[in-house]
Amino acid sequence: MSEPKKARPSPLGLFKEIFNWYPSSYPAEERKLLFKLDLSILVYSCLCFFVKYLDQTNISNAYVSGLKEDFGLYGNELNYFNVCYYTAYVVFQVPGLLLLSRPKLARWLLPTLEILWGICTFAQSRATNVHQLYAMRFLVGMFEAPVFAGTHFILGEPRLNHGSYISLTSLGSWYSGPDLFKRAGTWFICNPLGTMISGYLQAAAYTNLSGVGGMPGWRWLFIIDGIFTIPVALIGFFIFPGVPDSPRPFFLTERDTEIAKERMRRANIRRPGRLGLDVFKRSLKRWHIYVFLFCYACMILSSYPSGYMNLWLKAEGYSVTQINQYPTVIQALNIVSSWLGTTLASIYPSWIIYTIISASSLFSTLCMCIWNIPTGLKFLAWFLFGVSGCASPILYSTVNTIVKDDSEERALIMGSMMTFGYSFNIWVPLLLFPTAGPDGAPRWRKGWPVTFVFYFFLWAGFITSLVLYRRDQRGEALGAGEAESDADGGEGVETPVEEEVVERTKDGKR
Repeated sequence: MSEPKKARPSPLGLFKEIFNWYPSSYPAEERKLLFKLDLSILVYSCLCFFVKYLDQTNISNAYVSGLKEDFGLYGNELNYFNVCYYTAYVVFQVPGLLLLSRPKLARWLLPTLEILWGICTFAQSRATNVHQLYAMRFLVGMFEAPVFAGTHFILGEPRLNHGSYISLTSLGSWYSGPDLFKRAGTWFICNPLGTMISGYLQAAAYTNLSGVGGMPGWRWLFIIDGIFTIPVALIGFFIFPGVPDSPRPFFLTERDTEIAKERMRRANIRRPGRLGLDVFKRSLKRWHIYVFLFCYACMILSSYPSGYMNLWLKAEGYSVTQINQYPTVIQALNIVSSWLGTTLASIYPSWIIYTIISASSLFSTLCMCIWNIPTGLKFLAWFLFGVSGCASPILYSTVNTIVKDDSEERALIMGSMMTFGYSFNIWVPLLLFPTAGPDGAPRWRKGWPVTFVFYFFLWAGFITSLVLYRRDQRGEALGAGEAESDADGGEGVETPVEEEVVERTKDGKR
């Protein structure tokens, strides 16, 4: 049945709710567990996510800070760097997650992969030609592939049955309900934070380290990023607990694990079974997988050009320091949006928040389609792309909520979202967002209009998922009411329409 509408909090009550991570209504030992999880899982996940995006996006900052001129990259090489990265990212995501599903490996795999991509980050500083950079971007993508979805997995379902399958429940085992939204927002801000810090590091390296050791400033960026990455990986070996069935670290007790599992039972999150053929059959009969894969693909494609404000600044003749620093405003707004928007979505209807961020993105994209606008308005349009920062965490949390009654289907959907969405990044940018040519960056005569369409489809798809979910809830309520009527001595005779509703309700719970 549909949950009753919650009263809207006052401004003071809203402020308190945003920062109330340990409600007094929770038992003392549950608050203690949440604090332990925040200091271990959440802290390491945020640090790992931060350095992942620091190392993923540094190639763009290096490109506009001297790499392009030093290697003579006057074609679509920047796109090819991304093709190498995303090809490895898509291909090795599932194998990495299969390894991560093993409880004995779960504690150690992510820190080990972080060590490996940190070494590759260092190695990029010594590249002597573009082909070496292609190879190293492929390796960085390969080692980073399981991190995003893998962190979802580690914070996912509480138990694994024997057999190989992937469980991606979007923060669904250690955190649930309002706790989920608040932590998800904090975790997601590490994406724009890593991108933002990379810009400042490149500006500082170009200004202060150019020529030091006989190397240009862009090479020092990779060295500095590697220095950040390796210590975070080492910290992970000590504080990252893996899944609850992994060998427990020193700070978690058996009672802590029991409390976490009890929280999941209270949240009605069912333990998963095998990811067998029946999961695919029932998932393909429902609307969930089609709508959410469509939404995620639109989100990935629409967000691609907003990360290349630096190419516009370079074309306009701004200094290297300005080229690296000005785009950080987008990431700063992204940080605020990711945290605040996700928290507000746990208090207010999520469709309102999604409509606001979609309207902002559509306005910015429309400005880019027109292009010949005042410089101040163009800066505003670039910066407003940062408001879309909460689109991804709200979408993931919505999937987790709508498909919470079928863990295997949720696993299939969220794994498919990552693979399906990022597979488009391998080839679509080459067609819509080329670096060079008459339709190249940053004008993108074909790319910006298509981006506008993707943003609209993303909003429409998200709203469609909520409408269909409410329809399903009404069907479940009707089926439950008829079952109660039969139990009270009703005739038990169902019309064809009623039979269809009951059958759909049963299938949805199966």
